[in-house]
Amino acid sequence: MNRTILWVDDEIDLLQPYIIYLKNKGYDVLTASNGEDALEVFRAQSSDAGQPIDIVFLDENMPGMSGLETLQEVKRVHPEVPVVMITKSEEEHIMEQAIGEKIADYLIKPVNPSQILLCLKKHIHQQAIVTEQVQQNYRQEWSDISYMIDTATTMEEWQAIERTLSRWDIELENSPMRALIEDQRTQANAAFAKWIAKNYESWFEGEQRPLMSHDVMKHSVFPLLDKGEKVLLCVIDNFRYDQWKTIQPLLSEFYAVSNEQQYTSILPTATQYARNAIFSGLLPLQIQQMFPQYWVEEGDEESKNQYEKELVQTLLERYRRRESFTYWKVNESDFCERVIAQLKSVQTPLSIVVLNFIDMLSHSRTESKMMRELANDESAYRSLTLSWFRHSPTYELMRRAAELGFTLVLTTDHGTTRVKNAVQIIADKNTNTNIRYKVGKALNCNSKNVFSIEQPKRVGLPCPNVSSSYAFCTGSDFFAYPNQFNYYAQYYRNTFQHGGISLEEMIIPLVVLKPKN
Repeated sequence: MNRTILWVDDEIDLLQPYIIYLKNKGYDVLTASNGEDALEVFRAQSSDAGQPIDIVFLDENMPGMSGLETLQEVKRVHPEVPVVMITKSEEEHIMEQAIGEKIADYLIKPVNPSQILLCLKKHIHQQAIVTEQVQQNYRQEWSDISYMIDTATTMEEWQAIERTLSRWDIELENSPMRALIEDQRTQANAAFAKWIAKNYESWFEGEQRPLMSHDVMKHSVFPLLDKGEKVLLCVIDNFRYDQWKTIQPLLSEFYAVSNEQQYTSILPTATQYARNAIFSGLLPLQIQQMFPQYWVEEGDEESKNQYEKELVQTLLERYRRRESFTYWKVNESDFCERVIAQLKSVQTPLSIVVLNFIDMLSHSRTESKMMRELANDESAYRSLTLSWFRHSPTYELMRRAAELGFTLVLTTDHGTTRVKNAVQIIADKNTNTNIRYKVGKALNCNSKNVFSIEQPKRVGLPCPNVSSSYAFCTGSDFFAYPNQFNYYAQYYRNTFQHGGISLEEMIIPLVVLKPKN
């Protein structure tokens, strides 16, 4: 079907060469010489019998109803139709008024055919052109990404793979090629899991290792405090790298990225372990041994992260740092608003805020049929994250922090992944309930994709019992017990979970942002 243009100009007869040019390009061109006639044509074409108008070229200076008045009526009837204002006037107030009425573009007479064609490409065909170009670019890069996956031998290379896959996840989210990038991510996660299984334990034996959870404060927060900067450390639970790239444009309004990097979450990629490691600067076993009063065992019913503030204090004391700090944990929007109100009066050089919304979103998606439908894949999950951030007090909190001169350190304790395949595991009744990792006695799983740690103390993990071991799901797998296996396999399939081994869970953002003011 040809695209339809409505061109409104009181000198429309003089524009016949343009109209012929556009018709030869395959467009249907309707014309009007004044605003009243234009609106009649517009309404007729908008009826069931007419062909909807795709774009309007509108002269600003016409006798009778002016271009701006016509624009207001067009927008009232069909606000989604792009309108391009064409005028001889270069007066700033006319431009501002037209822009305020949400015009698509503004052209100064005399215009040439290439300008008109560019407007059409930009406002009618842009999505199709961009989609085709993105798909072509991905086809060209596909083999390079596969080679990266096949040859990766360092964490830096895996981080580059996660960045690349996240970029294509986002760019191809409305493309029919989404299945191809999903297959490539599956390939990457399988290779990454094998690499982790081969290398993870060696990181705790004195060999070179990547930046990990218990390094975050020393690596990214302490140096800023040493420079005398006022720091706001914001830990968003369950926050993936692709979600960071989704909200980054909103933050760019008032923050400039000073340093963007990724770090590696410890195993298990679960809040109890990873976030406590961040705030204490210690591995979980070290926390249990040095500060048993602040470690909560897997089987205990109390919150596993109720001592975060106390763990931060132990970290500062161990490094003989004299800074005081302010700590908030935000689970509800009204409390975030109270944090915003308190931010102006904060006198401490370090402020820490923990935001649990995305973690709550992930859990509610598992438990709620409606939320499953709203976030049925990674693209929708990112979209919900963006919508939350744009409309939540968190956005206002970060904007306010920028106004007050805070350097923002934005990070997370772990990411999350969408699980698809249930694998059977047999364990005793005291085994934990997380479906991406298990810790307990006599764990029995016949899946070759499970990574087991038989001597947890070697990797800084506590042992609830002498014979306890850890088992981690990889890729998109999740654990289910033989009893009611089919029920739980169906219940958890396509939900977002964490605790195991995947690029999305383990390779996570650590970003330093400086206020633009």
